[in-house]
Amino acid sequence: MTGAYERELRDVLSGTVKGVEGVIKSCTEEEQRRMRRIFHRPFLVVRAAGSGMEGSGDLVALRGDCSFPIEVKTTKADKLYFSGRTKDQLEAMIREGERSGLIPLYAHRRKGVRGDSWRIFRVETAGLRGTLRHLAPKIPALPLNRNGSPFIDWEQGMPLNEFIGMMCLPDGETAPPLASLQRRAETPMSHARSSATVDQLDVLAELERRRSSALQSLTNTGQTS
Repeated sequence: MTGAYERELRDVLSGTVKGVEGVIKSCTEEEQRRMRRIFHRPFLVVRAAGSGMEGSGDLVALRGDCSFPIEVKTTKADKLYFSGRTKDQLEAMIREGERSGLIPLYAHRRKGVRGDSWRIFRVETAGLRGTLRHLAPKIPALPLNRNGSPFIDWEQGMPLNEFIGMMCLPDGETAPPLASLQRRAETPMSHARSSATVDQLDVLAELERRRSSALQSLTNTGQTS
């Protein structure tokens, strides 16, 4: 049964019309609009060799600007705890994510839910760089239980339609979908440079004002004498 949901997610992220239209029938108009953005920026999605091979996840979503190993989980319950084999999978995802500089994801499909039944979680990894480093905070990490161990809580995940909306272009745009993240990353430095320039101009203006005032005072003194 899990294989069927793997195919469902693969078809959506691949941007197949049948796959996308099949999962959005009970979604709101806004959710449908976001999901359809995948048509403009689809991923190449492949099933990992052996599905569940150490750290590879079940699916690997590939695109020119970013790639994600994805572990797919399907339950009726809203929570899923890691133990035994599933804990080993998580540890392998962390290890391989840090070794390769990728963001591993968990995609949780909750059965019996109308609308967008998928939720996306990020596996916490160190050493991210570039675009992925700025993208990571946008995707909710796996929550922690009272003991500080990661688990899956469907309610705390990012809806798949929001993930796609973030990763894909709005209709009519041609800039890379993550360019805004890169621009925001550079913005603080730009603002700092702009502020520094304004401060320098203010100082120069103040010096000029004082010089003019001093010259005027000398002139007035000479006239008085």
